[in-house]
Amino acid sequence: MTAISRITAVFILCLMAHHLGAQERTEQKIDSLRQQRVLIELQEKDALKNEVEAIVARQKNGEISLEEARVLKEEAARKRALNIENRLAIIDNTIALLERNEGEIPTVQDSTRYLTKIEIGWGHRDESNSRVFGIRYSDRNKERKIVYDRRTYSDLVLAFGINNAIISGQSLGDSPYELGGSRFFELGVNWRTRVFRNTNFMRLNYGLSLQMNGLNPKDNQYFVANGDETTLETFDVDLRKSKLRMDNLVVPVYFEFGPSRMTKTETRLRYSIRNQFRIGFGGYGGFNLGTRQKLKYDRNGERVKDKLKRGYNTSDFVYGIGAYAGVDGVLLYTKYDLSPIFKEASVDQRNISFGLRLDLD
Repeated sequence: MTAISRITAVFILCLMAHHLGAQERTEQKIDSLRQQRVLIELQEKDALKNEVEAIVARQKNGEISLEEARVLKEEAARKRALNIENRLAIIDNTIALLERNEGEIPTVQDSTRYLTKIEIGWGHRDESNSRVFGIRYSDRNKERKIVYDRRTYSDLVLAFGINNAIISGQSLGDSPYELGGSRFFELGVNWRTRVFRNTNFMRLNYGLSLQMNGLNPKDNQYFVANGDETTLETFDVDLRKSKLRMDNLVVPVYFEFGPSRMTKTETRLRYSIRNQFRIGFGGYGGFNLGTRQKLKYDRNGERVKDKLKRGYNTSDFVYGIGAYAGVDGVLLYTKYDLSPIFKEASVDQRNISFGLRLDLD
């Protein structure tokens, strides 16, 4: 999990930098445009001065008459005044667009343009592109069609946090597993589809995720499979690390609620949940890919690392409930397995997780 933890840390830092810097970048763009307004006036006035000086020189050299010089000066002044007016209008309109659209400038793509690009994701296939193993590539020789009402979007889901178990007849505080040392990690792809035709308040989120749930026993204990039952026993030497990890492949399905921002033109209809509050409730179901235990200890002066890949009587089919809430793609996340961790345990144990979920579009 060390490599996964490092990758997770990088994802978090990148996401935080993106969100914290978005507003600052918008302000920097606007400040830069305002500075350009001043430069535009100076540039056009300087150009007018040079043109007038050239006209005066031509008149002194006898190339043009005094009347012709006057007419040329007026035309140059009129041209530079219009240049200033038009260029300042472009700057002012750009500033207004940035302020109104939170730093983004909407663009309209012409359906007759030819594009070449590669996108990784999933979705429908049409005549304008092809897919190979989930990678879509556009053909430069084919026109790209604009979808008027796009109802489904896809995200990469990354979740991580603390993990533990709810044991029948015990509180979470009495758990035999470390509260901070036991962790979970989840990575998957998610599709978000608008449920109703004329509102985006309710969405259906579904996808495919790999969940890795870890349990670190306390008090120098480790897991032992005794026939059909798995129990915790004390190891014969001091353990530096004891951890059980269960890898599950699941299909999550959530109903998501929250406001959105609608943009409608003659060519397209879009609902955006950017910077909007979201809350979701649902569940997941799937199967166990494998269970392994990692032990680290010292024996006879040597450091030993055991990686034991066994069934440990964990449930083959897993299912549970979950919920998340947050703003944009940064969400608080919890999930709880309704299926027991061990099939034939004398006391039921069910996995529970709390953490952070990132929806990366």
